[in-house]
Amino acid sequence: MEILVSVYDFLVGIMLPFLIVLTLVVFVHEMGHYLVGRWCGIRVMTFSIGFGPELVGFNDAHGTRWRLSAIPLGGYVKFFGDENAASAPDFAQVDAMDKADLSRSFPGANVWKRAATVAAGPIANFLLAIMVFAVMFSIYGKPVADPVVALVQPDSAAEQAGLLPGDIITAIDGNPMVVFEDVRRYVTPRPEVEMRLTVDRDGRAVEVTITPRRSEITDQFGNKMEVGLIGVGTDETAGNFRRLELNPAESLVEGVKSSWYIVARTVGYIGNILVGREKPDQLGGPIKVAQISGQVATLGVGALLQLAAVLSVSIGFLNLLPVPVLDGGHLVFYTIEIIRGKPVGERVQEIAFKVGMSLVLMLMVFATWNDVSPWFG
Repeated sequence: MEILVSVYDFLVGIMLPFLIVLTLVVFVHEMGHYLVGRWCGIRVMTFSIGFGPELVGFNDAHGTRWRLSAIPLGGYVKFFGDENAASAPDFAQVDAMDKADLSRSFPGANVWKRAATVAAGPIANFLLAIMVFAVMFSIYGKPVADPVVALVQPDSAAEQAGLLPGDIITAIDGNPMVVFEDVRRYVTPRPEVEMRLTVDRDGRAVEVTITPRRSEITDQFGNKMEVGLIGVGTDETAGNFRRLELNPAESLVEGVKSSWYIVARTVGYIGNILVGREKPDQLGGPIKVAQISGQVATLGVGALLQLAAVLSVSIGFLNLLPVPVLDGGHLVFYTIEIIRGKPVGERVQEIAFKVGMSLVLMLMVFATWNDVSPWFG
């Protein structure tokens, strides 16, 4: 009986939220490709959620095969003239096409139509995230607090820098700090990076230099992460805690800001890895996403939708990286084609797709290892 309960908890508590979140994000991404491709007159052969063997499917009136596949870790749209799910051109098939078929194929479309079709997937992901965040802000408002220091932790970076209770943090490195959340968002992704704080102290502008300390924190679910902390906090009295009610336009603006913050945080993290300031052990794979999905699902539908928005931005951004087989790699080829006036050679494309696939697989293996390595101590 205990085994059955554990299996049920795993399926309902972890896998179901994970599949809901991932399917939503993947469906929106692929639907972006599908809609723009159809609008450009390109024939769509397959729209698949998941990879591998088909579980269920049907053909629509346009000849597209809609399918749900066995491995639910992504999806793809296969256009007429594609060799595989990564939209590598099937050069042999293209060479055998007549003029009518070529005009409806993906390789036969002009470069601007191909670029628009490829870019539509990531753009759809960004739009999904913006809309989810905007709806949440519209419903729940935006909790804010003034950037006022209510407490300074003993022996912290803030104490050593001379910050005092009552200081109002007005800017960091010249960037205005309007609410306390601005301070947190600026400081946490920059451990061990010296920064200049401008504070209002009794009506006087005071500048201090401070370096956030690399600290390990644990969230409410027990997940550990390293962030930068300076050792200050606010409270309800000093920070004037309140919730701002936002109209639809304001909610949309906040949705864009929230999405952009995720992109900026991701770029910053990758940059810090490259310069050796961050460890790559924070990169998570499907197991980590499934675990977090199950944890967030306990907080309600709204929290799960916000996780879907975060994941949607991340997938949209990662797909724009200039790696062959990803959307960004295709866009690099199309940019070169526009500049040269002719497509990149077949042999170059074939090699690039193989290298790109190897890089993606290596990243997936590495991220999965990060997911499972804590199990081995």
